[in-house]
Parts: sequence; structure tokens; C-alpha cells
Amino acid sequence: MSFEGFPVAALDFYDDLEMDNTKSFWEANRATYKDAVEAPMKALTAALGPEFGTAKVFRPYRDVRFAKDKTPYKTHQGAFVGVAPATGWYVEVSARGVRTGAGFYDADGPRLAAFRDAIVDDKTGPQLKRMLAKVEKAGFEVSGEQLKTAPRGYDKEHPRIELLRHKQLFAGRVIGFGPEVHTAELADLVRDDWRTLKPLVDWLARLEPA
Repeated sequence: MSFEGFPVAALDFYDDLEMDNTKSFWEANRATYKDAVEAPMKALTAALGPEFGTAKVFRPYRDVRFAKDKTPYKTHQGAFVGVAPATGWYVEVSARGVRTGAGFYDADGPRLAAFRDAIVDDKTGPQLKRMLAKVEKAGFEVSGEQLKTAPRGYDKEHPRIELLRHKQLFAGRVIGFGPEVHTAELADLVRDDWRTLKPLVDWLARLEPA
């Protein structure tokens, strides 16, 4: 199946799901999810696969075992191409349209230590800072969970303390729900975004835990 964009029905589906996140709604609209959301997402990631790698298209069900919010279904469809532990490219569709991004969303102790060591290094740290400034200038927002204070063992006056506080780091951009979202052109937009973020992904993928 070639990628031809996400139909309007995909955005409408998530609009309605946000209002009625129930099993009865889901069962009544399962075919819409399969045809308007899941199939186009698989086609999009297949089109990007030769350059970036095989994507994981996430399941639509929420894990509610330990959540206060017991609504059973995700209100977006995401896909992720991993190139290192919890590191890679991301794309999603929801009622708000399409969003792209890249970075790392989780790190165990050794990998987080390697990330911080690379930030304090006077070669790789400034390199990351320049890279993030460049992607922000290109229209991406840099985000990710951060500590409120300096991590233990690091100087709170360090010139790159804002980066050192990160426990996650990603850059993302909202493409939205303009007419291109419903056409094959969207694949080119996502490809261009992922190419822009490739230096960040490569930098993170090179981290070597001690």
C-alpha cells in the first residue's frame, strides 16, 4: 500500500474518541481506525523505512494498571524508529494533526551518566548545544523531563546546566492539520523533519555507557 496521506476521517476519529473514549465507541468504529489511521501510518513508515529503518507502530490501547485515568484508548497514533535504547525518530497523528520529533525518552543509570558526561565534555557538550540551537531555529521545540536542580555531583553553575538537568531530550514540531496532511506530500515533510533531526539522533546514538 502506497502512502496517500491521512484521510480527514482519521482526525475526525480522534476528535470523537476524545469525547467518547469507551469500548463501545471503539468497537463501533474499529474499521475506521484500521482504514483511516493504522493502515496509512503503516504505509507512511514503510515509505520512510529505506532511509531511517523499520518503525514500531504502537498499539492503540493504554496501560491503565497504575493510572488514575482509566480511559482505555490512546487519543493519538504514534510510530517510532529506534536506533539506540529509547532513542530515535517519532511521528504521530491525532485530532490536532501530525507531529514529528526525535530524541531519547528514557535512559537507565549508565546511559544517563554517559549523556551527562558528554555534555560536560568540552568538545561534545558545545556540539550538542549548537545542534539544539540550530533545530530550534528551524522551528522545532526542544523539550523533555528535567530535574528541578543540578544532578548530584555536577556544578549548578556549569555553563550547560540546563542540558545536564535533562532526563529526557527530544526536539519536535507540529505539522498540524493543513491540506498536505491528507496527501502523499506528508511523507516528504516527515522525511525532511527527520533529516533535520538526524545529527541529534546520531549524537545520542553514539553515547557509550561506561
